[in-house]
Amino acid sequence: MTKRLMIVDDSPVMRAFVRRTILVTGLPASGFLEASNGAEALAHLRSGTTGVDLILTDINMPVLDGEDFLRELKRDPALAAIPVVVVSTDSTEQRVGALLRLGASDYVRKPFPPERLAEVLCQLLPDWGPEECPETGPETGQKKGASL
Repeated sequence: MTKRLMIVDDSPVMRAFVRRTILVTGLPASGFLEASNGAEALAHLRSGTTGVDLILTDINMPVLDGEDFLRELKRDPALAAIPVVVVSTDSTEQRVGALLRLGASDYVRKPFPPERLAEVLCQLLPDWGPEECPETGPETGQKKGASL
């Protein structure tokens, strides 16, 4: 079953990298929405034009950072159930714990191997079964024959 994912990061290069990583792992994403900060992401989500099944967000962004974005998202009854994965270099135990308490579903530390991202997404989107969640190679996490 294909899913629509939102990537929230102020770096266009990182948004492209996350998108490409998901595609290379073979996960069935039907589309990607992107936002450069939390305010832009909330505006899109609240417009109701396109729903998302999961959000991947950075922490350190201008305008509305990832922590405040997560806080606002979880306060909104219409959006609170969307799983959120924080993808960031800021990975102190205290920071990760605070984000999980705010409602983050999981945390992926940058830089990350493709298999780590695939593992988290497959756990959070349970209707992706064995057919959708590809086996990954032990060294790279990539499907055989795939390359970044």
